[in-house]
Amino acid sequence: MNQEKKEILFLEPVCTHNIWGGAKLREEFGYAAEGDDIGECWGISAHPNGDCSIRCGAYAGMKLSEVWAKHPELFGNLPCDRFPLLTKIIDAREDLSIQVHPDDTYAAAHENGSFGKTECWYILDAPENGTLVVGHNAQTKEELISMIREGRWSEFIREIPVKKGDFIQIDPGTVHAIKGGLVLLETQQNSDITYRVYDYDREQDGRQRELHVDKSIDVITVPARSAKESVTSAFGLPKNRMNRLYSCKYYDIFKLEVDEKTSFEQKYPFLLMSVVEGEGTIDGRSVKKGDHLIVPCGYGM
Repeated sequence: MNQEKKEILFLEPVCTHNIWGGAKLREEFGYAAEGDDIGECWGISAHPNGDCSIRCGAYAGMKLSEVWAKHPELFGNLPCDRFPLLTKIIDAREDLSIQVHPDDTYAAAHENGSFGKTECWYILDAPENGTLVVGHNAQTKEELISMIREGRWSEFIREIPVKKGDFIQIDPGTVHAIKGGLVLLETQQNSDITYRVYDYDREQDGRQRELHVDKSIDVITVPARSAKESVTSAFGLPKNRMNRLYSCKYYDIFKLEVDEKTSFEQKYPFLLMSVVEGEGTIDGRSVKKGDHLIVPCGYGM
């Protein structure tokens, strides 16, 4: 391994414009995107729909997908045919559609070999009495189909309260929607597959957006996980240490709140890091709110 090139990878994010997006990603995070419909910052992504570039250093100008393909040693030589994860910051000025994601098996069969989409959210900002859609109220598959086909949305949709610092795991098959006023950090599989169940009959460019009702019915889990099990608080955790919030076969999620010099061991194939508040330095390099970086395999050893 070329030790001289084992360096932290700083990413240039890709921002997207969405019917429900706002301006906070520009005004509060400093991303160079115009307009008041900026819905998502793809902060760490090697997906064809948003492939981030390396900002500086030995790999400056290279796409993350290219670095993944040409330098697998930076990522622990994982046996994966594409970069496995995608990190976003999402600003919802308005409600997102009611949606659900497939698992790997269903996506591979129905979406041209795509990954499924397991994801999780960390709430960065929420209005007073903020809510999210997580889960649904149908108790059987038959009841689910009836509620959806008959448009009984007030009966079907389950909203639960959330606040800044909450963590939500969204497994495939979970009905979910981000509500207006929320800003969150999302970690997900490297997939852009979303099935819309309902979109409030909104129009974009003069027509309603496509729905995926049959596929949604195929993949929605019935009954849904309870509301109590769906949200956990990550507020008030010990500072200056890596606090594990969640672990599954796709990712381990940590929260690190720093107010003094601290260190940690990089013992993973790689670490994705997003700075969501404040500013400081990491190994002598300045970082600030809105920065996204990858600490490669064995860094610091």
